[in-house]
Amino acid sequence: MDSEAVIEFLGDVPVLQRFPISSIRRIAQLVVLKRYDSGEYIFREGERRDGIYFIWEGEVEVSGAFHADNHDFQVFQRRKFDCFTENEPVGEEDIVALTKLTLLMLPRKYSSLMQPTTIWSADMNLETRAPVEHILSLDPVDINTLRGITLKGAPKSATALAAASKTVHFRKILHSFHAHFLLGGDTSIPIIYQVDRLRDLPNLATRRVNAVQKERVVFFLIASFHRGEEGYDHQEATMPSVPDPEKLLPVQGLEEGVQLPPKIRRIEVCTSTSVPWPTEIRPVDPVKYNRETTSHPSVMYWVRAKGRLPDDQALHRCVGAYLSDLLFIQISLNPHRRKGLSPSSISLDHSMWFHRDFRADDWLLYV
Repeated sequence: MDSEAVIEFLGDVPVLQRFPISSIRRIAQLVVLKRYDSGEYIFREGERRDGIYFIWEGEVEVSGAFHADNHDFQVFQRRKFDCFTENEPVGEEDIVALTKLTLLMLPRKYSSLMQPTTIWSADMNLETRAPVEHILSLDPVDINTLRGITLKGAPKSATALAAASKTVHFRKILHSFHAHFLLGGDTSIPIIYQVDRLRDLPNLATRRVNAVQKERVVFFLIASFHRGEEGYDHQEATMPSVPDPEKLLPVQGLEEGVQLPPKIRRIEVCTSTSVPWPTEIRPVDPVKYNRETTSHPSVMYWVRAKGRLPDDQALHRCVGAYLSDLLFIQISLNPHRRKGLSPSSISLDHSMWFHRDFRADDWLLYV
């Protein structure tokens, strides 16, 4: 088998799209090719299953009684990109080829690969995992639904983008999104992210994500994904002349958008219930962050995610969206600040375009 063709195929299998890229590549190394003629049984009821099967080409019919009283007899079909015998080592149904059939079989001794611990990486060590990866790790409910917790003050758009990114081929990378904030969310309960697969073409995909709490849509976005292609390339903007970030000092509390009370200590490592603040920010001109002094509505600061992120561009773009929504809304308040005035602001919508790959754990200049 051509290993690249196998990886390309597995990237389009919906049940695998929520897996870390490293898990998909590992599965590609271990699968075995099997072929069947039309009418041939892959399994009969009661036979032991030797692995998890992915349909490369063709269709199968699955039939059997799915309840103990045998009164509920069902027949349904599986097609290209579907998988079967995922859960049971011994089956309660017949599986027969309806056409000439090509399957990839992952031997059952490697079935643990079908239960990855996170959607981004195989590393579950909370002490070494980057805090923002922890924040953007969602729990899959099914192939189109994920569940997560949004920390107080953290942008919802980034976690919704993580949900969308885990329903496309890993080689289709986020290039734009348009988000709308509808209702205030409750940070004490999970958010359910429901993903609609609006479009799937060889090089393009479009997803809509509804963020649902208490049976209400509190937020939604449309995200577009594009497989990398060569094309025209230009950039008119030039890099401003600013000090290197390592020569600038961080401002305590700036990441949260407010100055923290001096007695509040920040946690330094992830736990199952808490995450340290995930970013480092170095303002080029710290004076502009005085909340009682009028200033020009502009800002420049260096920003990056704390820790080391996996080499997954989808994650880096989700983190880029996270970084973009931390402070910029407050810039519009600069000309109106004065002593004794404490204005508030909320996001109504948020759009962003991505033109090149980048690493969100390297310093980025925000202008």
